[in-house]
Amino acid sequence: MEETSITAEPGKQEIVISRVFDAPPDLVFKACTDPELISRWWAPESITTTVEKMDTRPGGMWRVTQRDAEGNEYAFHGVYHEVTPERIVDTFEYEAMPGHVLLETETIEDLGGGRTKMTDHLIFQSVEDRDGMLQSGMEEEMTGPMERLAELLQSLKQAAPAR
Repeated sequence: MEETSITAEPGKQEIVISRVFDAPPDLVFKACTDPELISRWWAPESITTTVEKMDTRPGGMWRVTQRDAEGNEYAFHGVYHEVTPERIVDTFEYEAMPGHVLLETETIEDLGGGRTKMTDHLIFQSVEDRDGMLQSGMEEEMTGPMERLAELLQSLKQAAPAR
């Protein structure tokens, strides 16, 4: 079983999250750009995710809301800058903390043999913003969704016709 790697070097404004999936790159890209699929993996299991807007083209906007079991709502939004099967670049802003925008670059790398490495490179406006996100429990919040994405990719692979 693959592990999710999260790297946050002290004093730097970035976090790098990577994971190898036992799925081809086109399925990984689809899972990262299809609103129906994103709502199935993009949060910890106890949270319901609703994709309200997702225009996956340069200049297109996205907005996602999440609700926990107690009914608390969390909203996030951003703008796509680049969307190709190998790379997705967008901004990410948690609406409860306006003005703290990060730049996210996801690369989708074909490793051959039906395996894909996804690397999510997050660049924050400051080390303080990055550290604040880490202290909020982000590591746990990223590991769970990566597990859910791996499970979703397996079910999509099994449901797809043979290649």
